[in-house]
Amino acid sequence: MTDSPLSRPVQNRPLGILLRVGAATCFGFMAAAIKLGYSAGANTLELVFYRFAFGLPPLLLWIAWSRNFGAWRTTRPFAHLGRAALGLTNMALAFTALSYLPLAEAATIGFVAPLFAVLLSALILREHVGRHRWSAVAVGFTGVLIVMQPQGSALPAAGLGIALLAAFGVGCVTITIRQIAKTEATQTIVLWFTLSSMVVTGAMLPFFGQAHTPHVWAILAALGFFGGIAQLLLTASLRFAPVSVVSPFDYSQLLWAVLLGWMIWDTHPLSTTWLGAAIIIASGLYTLYRERRLGREKPRPEAL
Repeated sequence: MTDSPLSRPVQNRPLGILLRVGAATCFGFMAAAIKLGYSAGANTLELVFYRFAFGLPPLLLWIAWSRNFGAWRTTRPFAHLGRAALGLTNMALAFTALSYLPLAEAATIGFVAPLFAVLLSALILREHVGRHRWSAVAVGFTGVLIVMQPQGSALPAAGLGIALLAAFGVGCVTITIRQIAKTEATQTIVLWFTLSSMVVTGAMLPFFGQAHTPHVWAILAALGFFGGIAQLLLTASLRFAPVSVVSPFDYSQLLWAVLLGWMIWDTHPLSTTWLGAAIIIASGLYTLYRERRLGREKPRPEAL
């Protein structure tokens, strides 16, 4: 189920790490573009559609470069459609959360997704989860509570709830992709998700689409471009280094969230956000360590 001869693993860990940092950077800029899009008057449907529409050219270039012109072929179309429905719903939730929350807080809560994946792997895939990983999950959710401050948060409750639901959705998507990836190549999974989502959101665009100024179109194009490039960099990083080596660098997205939030909106993360982020990241890294010890680390396409 390899994508092509060009996708055969070549060990080059520094390059893999560099590509992963580039992916996290692009995801950070994509999140900023989403918030700017909302501020400029674009709605969720438009943002999701143009994320795919402007992200499709990089995907097609990737497929052409790898000469995998049969990437669209599959024997499991209904599995892809189910994954697309789940992923599209989750993307809408993640985008909506960014309309409520500062970048740093949204990114921090999003980091809990791998912990949800551990929980779901035990419940759905019946994978054995030992006390070490259960402890990491419990500690990680403690970090979430610190960020959300249920006793009286300064952040919008609706935004926090939607962000947590989006993180749960990413965990669900991870489990779904883990199942599909047993028979389907990465490019096939991403291509079906992209095209299926474009068909659904494109069908609704005549009813919810709006006229925009060149400034807004530039934001929408940037959103799709950064999202598409991030997808390619993330996948490419896994060609050169194991998951356990590159995944910790996903957390560098928080640095971009803080920097861009300060530069564009003059927002500063709360002290509870920093504390919660440290706990969530630590639990995520420990979970990744345990996955590596158990030999379960597997490349997977990014849900967004």
